Amino acid sequence: MDFVSPTQLFRGYHPGNMILRRLAFSICIAAALCPNAEAAVHPLRVHPNHRYLQQADGQPFFYLGDTAWELLHRCNREDVNTYLSNRARKGFTVIQTVILAELDGLNKPNALGDKPLIENDPTRPNEAYFVFVDEVVKKAGTLGLTVGLLPAWGDKWHHRLTMPGPKVFTEANAFTYGKFVGKRYAASPVIWILGGDRNADSKDDLAIVRAMAKGLRAGGPRNLITFHPRGPGRSSDTFHNDDWLSFNTVQSSHAAKDFDNALFIEHDYKKSPAKPTLDSEPRYENLTAGFYFASANPAVRFDDADVRQAAYWSMLAGAAGHTYGNSSVWQMFTPESDSMIGASVPWQEALDHPGALQMGHLRKLFESRPFERLVPDQKILGPYHGPGAGFIRAARANDDSFAFIYTPLGQSVTVQLGAFKAPGGLKISWYDPRYGVSFPVMNADASALNAFVPPTSGRGQDWVLVIDSVDKKFPPPGKPWKAPSSK
Repeated sequence: MDFVSPTQLFRGYHPGNMILRRLAFSICIAAALCPNAEAAVHPLRVHPNHRYLQQADGQPFFYLGDTAWELLHRCNREDVNTYLSNRARKGFTVIQTVILAELDGLNKPNALGDKPLIENDPTRPNEAYFVFVDEVVKKAGTLGLTVGLLPAWGDKWHHRLTMPGPKVFTEANAFTYGKFVGKRYAASPVIWILGGDRNADSKDDLAIVRAMAKGLRAGGPRNLITFHPRGPGRSSDTFHNDDWLSFNTVQSSHAAKDFDNALFIEHDYKKSPAKPTLDSEPRYENLTAGFYFASANPAVRFDDADVRQAAYWSMLAGAAGHTYGNSSVWQMFTPESDSMIGASVPWQEALDHPGALQMGHLRKLFESRPFERLVPDQKILGPYHGPGAGFIRAARANDDSFAFIYTPLGQSVTVQLGAFKAPGGLKISWYDPRYGVSFPVMNADASALNAFVPPTSGRGQDWVLVIDSVDKKFPPPGKPWKAPSSK
């Protein structure tokens, strides 16, 4: 067999050895489908550093969400099992879905034939409908998943954007409904998400949202609560100082390729008091870019490269986690259902689009290090890389134990290694976010300025440069790591 250099192997350039490439791909897929299946220890809480989330036992919680807005409305029990099992295997930790759903969720019954409210009255919940919600939440929990649960989509409470609606909430019944669902799921693996693609733009909007939050707290005082704004938007613009808001979310939305969603995270990261933040609705895989513009080209869709770029940009800007979305999955599209904003691939097929698989690689990388120590740090980079598709972002652990640097286009990375306090030296590796594998580069002293060239470059050839303190004895990037016992 001909000699294959390490560079040729991970570039995939060896022409006579397709078997090795297929074997490597199979190993990557198998690894992605075998994430840590341990359920989070609830109730979740905000980490003491106010930048990340934490489990009840003190372990960090990596929020890796998926938008399944219509799960409770359009899916039957078999569909739910298919969806949740797939997402658990891929390493997702949070499923974002809605009780009073967006797509005519009040007047059109769910897949079992039940409507959520009696005569559309929020104070008269239909028990049969909520029994199904109970089942879904319980099933998610048995698979190690947390449910990011919206009590209602925003058209049900907003003063103006009421389509398809109808608007049914007032300040009084919002509290009553919030207390009902808050108590019902107080002991369940649930994070409450208010909002639903709407901003509180009026006095009445503010009163309704705050009344519902008060009701949730009265019913279940220990569940985390956040707010999903209309995009592009930020919960921090309206509710940052509200006591009930456990952490912020942004919706960077779907306007264009290469839009730097991390700018939203940077904004929230600078606010005081500090609260965790994350992008709860970024660009969706297989969605027409800028679909809400008249000039949008339906053939130009976001792909897995766009998905990865948004995820790593936001995480290295200081996000506590990230949410993925797919054009077909959020709406549970089938050929028999109405297609929203150009969905054409059945959701069962779209479950396995590459971006979804690669989100598991994101989680594995961050959980292979004590990610809760990360702080955004562009100062460790050498010459400035301007904004645009190739913008390089960096974050470094607050104890100098490791750093992640993301290069979206596989451009060279210049690093001030002298900025690290690592007496035992540094270990440098490349991590491939497409396949979840890493390649050692070199060991180096913590001194001087070094340039590192990724194995490949170009659109879709993104890489993460991983810098580790040798003394910390971390495993290869993406491999399981557990904090040493304090005993």
